[in-house]
Amino acid sequence: MSYQKLDRQESLSWIFKPTSARTAPPANACDCPWRMADGVQLACRIYETDADASAAPMILYFHGRSDSIASCDAIACGYTDEGLHFAAATYRGYGASEGQPSVSQMFADGEQILNHLLTWRAEGSQTGALLVMGRSLGSAAAIDLCCKRQNDFKGLIIESGFGDTIPLIVHSGIALPADGMSEADGFGNCQKIAAITLPTLILHGARDATVPPSLAEKLQAASGARNKQFLLVPGADHKTMIATAGQLYFQTIKRFVDGLTGASDWRKRRRAFKQEQGQ
Repeated sequence: MSYQKLDRQESLSWIFKPTSARTAPPANACDCPWRMADGVQLACRIYETDADASAAPMILYFHGRSDSIASCDAIACGYTDEGLHFAAATYRGYGASEGQPSVSQMFADGEQILNHLLTWRAEGSQTGALLVMGRSLGSAAAIDLCCKRQNDFKGLIIESGFGDTIPLIVHSGIALPADGMSEADGFGNCQKIAAITLPTLILHGARDATVPPSLAEKLQAASGARNKQFLLVPGADHKTMIATAGQLYFQTIKRFVDGLTGASDWRKRRRAFKQEQGQ
């Protein structure tokens, strides 16, 4: 697919919103300054759960347009408390990451990030299931990567994602290019997710005015997965999914992961670990 019209400067100005925010990694996290194919370094971060690291599932997460690794610090504990490793990917120009963001580069970097992560997991003898997740803009990155590399994942999770590109642009009040633009010039989320057969969970806020629920429903309808779940969170808007749902948000994701891994031994070992620690 060609992303030439999305990669024009006038489009990039509303697709990406880089932030310079930086934080030191929390105690349970490590920074991973990974080099991309052209030498540009991206500052990704991995947060590890407290028990049986080798067998615990991991989520590779792509954040939203105005989020960052720094904002991932605030949500990572929700995943690690549920016994999940959380690997936060990022884009060029965000935080300590080098370069300038573009749609085509975001998709190309996604594969490079996955390759680095797979090496990191192999070096740490990690055998737990790997899932990919994206929020808002990150939904496009996650869907693209999952479409290309299904064999490396056990499932796909989308929060506040969108199907077709043109309706999103029109809803946002953004002018289409003077020389015209069609769905073929967009992100291609519906086309890509139609080719994904992995179990898929889509979460969306019922009061999301940025990405209306109808755009997420289109994504759900296009999904090629036999096991696909759609959860509309009452009262939540585009940025308040976790604040509105609270711990139920993370528990829902955990149940989805548990459903893919079955009656997994890692949960039993995690409980045993906490009992040994007197928790």
